[in-house]
Amino acid sequence: YISDDLKHWKQGEKLALSPKDSWGTRWYWAPEVYYVKSKNKFYMFYSVEEHICVATSDSPVGPFRQESKQPIWEEKSIDTSLFIDDDGTPYLYFVRFTDGNVIWVAQMTDDLMKIKKETLSECIKAEEPWELLQAKVAEGPSVLKKKGMYYLIYSANHYQNKGYGVGYATSKSPMGPWTKYDKNPLLQGDESTGLVGTGHGAPFQCKDGSWKYIFHAHWNKEKIHPRTSYFKDFTISKQGVVSITGKVIKPKVIK
Repeated sequence: YISDDLKHWKQGEKLALSPKDSWGTRWYWAPEVYYVKSKNKFYMFYSVEEHICVATSDSPVGPFRQESKQPIWEEKSIDTSLFIDDDGTPYLYFVRFTDGNVIWVAQMTDDLMKIKKETLSECIKAEEPWELLQAKVAEGPSVLKKKGMYYLIYSANHYQNKGYGVGYATSKSPMGPWTKYDKNPLLQGDESTGLVGTGHGAPFQCKDGSWKYIFHAHWNKEKIHPRTSYFKDFTISKQGVVSITGKVIKPKVIK
């Protein structure tokens, strides 16, 4: 889907990624697309059959194709997010099923096709009361860097829970250790619109330089599926505090 204003969306003319161009056949989840300037390519990281895959394209709308039709490593894992540090080192944040859903990080190979398993490091697990309303789940990571501080935004609780929400943690290193914000969650429903199950999103920068956060929410208070997407403002203050605030933008598909 393509938009100029985040409010009105038109469906693209083709699939961004077709199963024929990917390993696996079902459970395509959590795609994130990045333009990597040094490669002059767009990279789509995504989960399929609970394994991590990466596909590339010359265009943000695709078609994306896997150069090698296999996951980036053999272990079951989901919810990928790529972060390339100022020195060019690539890191991949993702969920392993090591104690419930747990967020881990590993450095990547220079071609962004494999992780360096010897660098695997645990980042975030569900331990706080607000994170344990249903199941032991920490997932949907995104990492940003500002003024030498690393920010890991994540979601907690089972996505089917109305209290599915978003928090963050900080570190002075992309490998951690991470300290959770003591006033989490940042987002856990929205009283002004009645949204529940708000989580697993991603921050992104708009063309005017401002930042937004796109996230899932339940269809309504009584029905979970089909989940849909919404946007809110995303900021990191001069004091280094992350906020997800402002009026909810509700996307509409224009035919």
